[in-house]
Amino acid sequence: QVQLVESGGGLVQPGGSLRLSCAASGSIFSINGMAWYRQAPGKQRELVAAITSGGSTNYDDSVKGRFTISRDNAKNTVYLQMNSLKPEDTAVYYCKMLVGGHGGIFYNYWGQGTQVTVSS
Repeated sequence: QVQLVESGGGLVQPGGSLRLSCAASGSIFSINGMAWYRQAPGKQRELVAAITSGGSTNYDDSVKGRFTISRDNAKNTVYLQMNSLKPEDTAVYYCKMLVGGHGGIFYNYWGQGTQVTVSS
């Protein structure tokens, strides 16, 4: 069993910053890709940023230059540094990890979600 626990969401004014964290625990042998998604009210969940096991990253165009994804493999943790936040960044943010157990099979796991609200 693997659990992903997110933290760092909250209310911030436009132009402000937040740092999200997502830590995995449980029966983990290795973690391949890690990613952050978000879902705004009435909209589909969308990919915000992703990072491979080798550290390659990709971002949605709407966050390029403002958000940075990073990972700490020793801590099984992925981060999302969000700067210059805009009201349209308001959403529930979810982390996702592709986790392999000792049996060699990989599964996708999701965090519970953390609310980010950008408002004055």
